[in-house]
Amino acid sequence: MKLSIFRILFIFSLVSISSAASSAGFRFKTEGSKVQDAISFVSPYAEDNQRCFKCHGQEKYEYTNATLGRQVRALMCSERIVRKAEFYQSNHKSFSCTDCHSSEYVNFPHPGELRMEQKFNCIDCHGGDEKFAQYHFEEIDSEYRQSTHFKLESDGFTCWKCHNPHSYKITVRNSENLKETIAYDNAICLNCHSDFSKFQLLTDKAEMNIIQKHDWLPNQSVHFANVRCIECHTKVNNNIPVSHQIRPKGEAVKLCNECHSKNSLLMASLYKFESKEQRRDGFFNGIILNGSYVIGANRNEYLNLLSLVIFAGVIVVIVIHIIFRIRKSKKTK
Repeated sequence: MKLSIFRILFIFSLVSISSAASSAGFRFKTEGSKVQDAISFVSPYAEDNQRCFKCHGQEKYEYTNATLGRQVRALMCSERIVRKAEFYQSNHKSFSCTDCHSSEYVNFPHPGELRMEQKFNCIDCHGGDEKFAQYHFEEIDSEYRQSTHFKLESDGFTCWKCHNPHSYKITVRNSENLKETIAYDNAICLNCHSDFSKFQLLTDKAEMNIIQKHDWLPNQSVHFANVRCIECHTKVNNNIPVSHQIRPKGEAVKLCNECHSKNSLLMASLYKFESKEQRRDGFFNGIILNGSYVIGANRNEYLNLLSLVIFAGVIVVIVIHIIFRIRKSKKTK
């Protein structure tokens, strides 16, 4: 009878542990599925900007040709099209077009010399400004200058090749949908690396097949859907939000345990902004438990404590049992 009760208590303990683990895992999986409410933004410069969007916000535009004395329709060059909806969702949505472009652009036809207008880069506006100190733009610029991309500046590579000033928006520290963030960030890389017409503007290298280049990677499609290119192709830097030092391909991460371990590189990159939030369920690296097993990370501090309590309880029972056996043996003598 006593043995049966002990077995029932033991099984109950196991069920409790399993239930706690399942509950914690369930909360983790559902938290990321929250949908953010759409926020309607009205720019203080909407009316001024509309003069530009009237032509540059679509594939075709119309203007009055004074020489011909009639309306002319023409196709807008694809590189000059700025999608209005994308602009008002971007980081620069509160800007006026003439904050970055010459005020002479308000005149049409635009003066020809404006085509040679010097463009700003990120550090021109964000560098040396206390409002942006927390983002460490100076350190980002320093990292970029050590990147393989910086070597292509003489061929036309700039910040804008990755961060389109008219549409770029921060996703990794603002989004609650990590999959969307991964897809958005990877699309930035693939914009050149999967489009040979753009790729060959910056290099004379032969066209490459991204899939074939990564055929060594186990579960390739799963990795592509769950991590960003920069997780493997940049040097991790905890001081800045996102690493910008793109390493040569020979230095890319290829060892499984660099990510699949307790001290995963992903905790300092992809999950940097979510790791602390997800740890409240008790898991040490809780954020990386989205359908994958990570050596040393799939542990829960609450379950660890419960295990120690059970273990201590068993030891106490054994000790008490031994004491009673000793006393009984003495009495019989």
